[in-house]
Amino acid sequence: MSRVRGPRRLRRLERGVLAAASVAALALTASGCVVVHGEREVLPAATRAEAARALDAFTDAYNRADKAYDGSLDAGYVTGALGAIDAARLRAGHATSPGGNPAHTPLKLTDATFTIPKKAGWPRWFVADAKANKGGDARWLLVFTREEPDAKWRAAYLTLVAPSVLPAFRTDADGWAEAVPAGSAGQLAPPGDLSRDYAAYLKDGGGSFAAGPYTSDWRAQRARTAVRPGLATQYIDEPLTNGGYAPLALRTADGGALVFFAAHHYQKQTAAAGASVPAPNQSVRALTEGEIKQSLTMEFVSSQVALDPARDAAGGKLKLLGRIQGLTGAQGG
Repeated sequence: MSRVRGPRRLRRLERGVLAAASVAALALTASGCVVVHGEREVLPAATRAEAARALDAFTDAYNRADKAYDGSLDAGYVTGALGAIDAARLRAGHATSPGGNPAHTPLKLTDATFTIPKKAGWPRWFVADAKANKGGDARWLLVFTREEPDAKWRAAYLTLVAPSVLPAFRTDADGWAEAVPAGSAGQLAPPGDLSRDYAAYLKDGGGSFAAGPYTSDWRAQRARTAVRPGLATQYIDEPLTNGGYAPLALRTADGGALVFFAAHHYQKQTAAAGASVPAPNQSVRALTEGEIKQSLTMEFVSSQVALDPARDAAGGKLKLLGRIQGLTGAQGG
């Protein structure tokens, strides 16, 4: 008898385990906690309605933080380059105006369109392109990222771009865009290398960057200001590629890529004996550690967007379409 009861008990136990597993799976699915093989399936990063809600949530948080000069109010909605620039801006604003921003004007983003790539794995991300009541006629390009299914959408990149230079994107029949891998060999430069390449270009020139305000013009401006009577200025540039600073790229209709990337910049001013560093403004002083005697080292983070042509494109050059930079810290010496 014992040989008969054992298998029956085992079968009942198996049926109970399977039933419990089915109930658990149904509960997880109903709660929205399960994405079917989301780490392997090629899926849209977000629905268009979800992207619109993310943009609205960011705008609301940004306005509350800007009005109060309180970085805690939008810290959960920003990351990467934009997060670093925004946090430092709010910290400096609070130091100079603890009661809040007397010049606050609510940011309004209208006429928004969303370019949402299909991809496997995490992070997921999409681009919002909107008209703003700040920045003149430029379009605001915001890149939102999310690290896992239950995470909040956060804005990692912001650049302002003239509407006339925005490229068309490659999309499928349903309107979903195509993400370009960081290591793609089909571009003039792999998107993942642009931060490093840009830092090297600013130091030594050359390379594949087209002339323009954020490349050749900026290098020329640096050269003009490097040495002045009684004051020397040094520039150091470093790539930023980890975490929220990871470069992200979309396939353009012509086979190129629109790449968002970040970089780190340092500017050190050193006064000659008997001279002094020019007095910084209130915002710089608010972010400066140590006493400014003979030197001041300022730290910046920048956010860029570039057109990276297909490798076989005739006369192809990396072209920067937009760039913002913000002071994130300073050190006196």
